[in-house]
Amino acid sequence: MKADTTEQALLKGLANNDSKAIETIYKDNFAMVQTFIMQNNGTYDDARDIFQEAVITLYEKAQSQSFVLTSQIKTYVYSVCRRLWLKRLQQMGRYAHADSLEETVAVEEDLEMHEKRNAEFAIMDRALNSLGEPCKSLLEGYYLKKMGMQELAAEFGYTNADNAKNQKYKCLMRLKKLFFAQYNIGD
Repeated sequence: MKADTTEQALLKGLANNDSKAIETIYKDNFAMVQTFIMQNNGTYDDARDIFQEAVITLYEKAQSQSFVLTSQIKTYVYSVCRRLWLKRLQQMGRYAHADSLEETVAVEEDLEMHEKRNAEFAIMDRALNSLGEPCKSLLEGYYLKKMGMQELAAEFGYTNADNAKNQKYKCLMRLKKLFFAQYNIGD
């Protein structure tokens, strides 16, 4: 998946030191990074430092002709900031799970994992939309709205909770079949 044209324009603007592009990247992404860092033993100044390092990393990558952004800028920036912050916490001795930092994957691998998960969510969404009624509403009721079987039976007019449970199972199997049919096409 290539980033859309707006993202590519921002990346090109960053590479050319365009202040509007840099300002847009800052406005669109800093709050997310600030929240992450402040929720993980950091300060506003820490967030500014880490964000600046991430933007510099993105800038250096954008300078390279061979660099292809395969995700949204926010995903890339967040992944870089996360790794930089966890590394800094480890250096300061404030990261309780320092061992897990060694297991942290490279940013590129992290991005690939996010992209794969996003693609799977998109396939699931298409499968759910092609499932049809009442299956779609039944599964949404159970999994998203956390409705009980008695509630579902009343909502969908089943004679009892066991019938609703049986229908939910059949719908789930249909959804699974639709999902894997589309998932395997994508491979």
